Amino acid sequence: MKVSIVIRCLNEEKHIGRLLAGIMEQNHNDVEIIVVDSGSTDATLSIASQFPTRIIHIKPEEFSFGFALNKGCEAATGDILLFASAHVYPVFKDWLEKIADPFKDPEVALVYGKQQGDERTRFSEHQIFAKWFPDVSVADQKHPFCNNANCAIRKNLWESHPYDETLTGLEDLAWAKQIQEEGWKIAYQAEAAIVHVHEEKWKSVFNRYRREAIALRLIMKHETFNFLTFLNLLIKNWWNDWKQAAHNKVLRKEFGSIFLFRLMQFWGTYRGYKQSYLLDNAVRERFYYPKGYVQNQQQSNDSDRRIDYSQLDH
Repeated sequence: MKVSIVIRCLNEEKHIGRLLAGIMEQNHNDVEIIVVDSGSTDATLSIASQFPTRIIHIKPEEFSFGFALNKGCEAATGDILLFASAHVYPVFKDWLEKIADPFKDPEVALVYGKQQGDERTRFSEHQIFAKWFPDVSVADQKHPFCNNANCAIRKNLWESHPYDETLTGLEDLAWAKQIQEEGWKIAYQAEAAIVHVHEEKWKSVFNRYRREAIALRLIMKHETFNFLTFLNLLIKNWWNDWKQAAHNKVLRKEFGSIFLFRLMQFWGTYRGYKQSYLLDNAVRERFYYPKGYVQNQQQSNDSDRRIDYSQLDH
């Protein structure tokens, strides 16, 4: 299968080079790279042009997450469309092979892969990654959760089901919900791992979750997210993260970061919903509720699969 990688970007000079270098290390050779840029003013496009990429330009005022994806998909020629955020990078050389493998089942419409953080990731976001992206793959997931930072779909399904260009985010969840309701399968591939780098100010964390909550309200309309829900989820996640930090012997170091991250996450969510509607129970559980103790991420003997990025750090 030919894989077309679609990368949306705006001023990603700090990260996009690592992603493109990781793509060059992949064992899967039948691949094209499409960069959809919405008006970068830094060195993003200069860096991207050093690799075998096709660059699509859209105007900043035209941008929505769905519109940018649709422009990239329209230009793609592959059987599989793989979406990667410009601030992610693959961990292993067989990332593309692993994420394409579940498509051998003709009933699979969408495959999303594991995401994890690195040393720049805040403690609470490590907890979120562990909750959303476990170590065990699922061949036929029963709810529509997915994430387009590391996700692939069939090109022929996109042609009949383009992404919603009106949403403020979570166009991936909306697409997955629609396609699953039509009887297609969603698969989670834990072995297709990427590192997702978020280096955000606290206001940006608030805005990210507020924007996503606005979109969720439009996608799924089952339960209210009121102020009591905000307090309940905030306290539960504060408590769970602080217990985990104490268990990891980093509570003193991480206490303030946990306090602020979870406050911005759930205050942003509350402001986005503002007495409106939330998710069905399965997706709500995946998005918001804490899990138990998180084991240290599995470090298997995969040195032959792992990509060496050390030369980019000098």
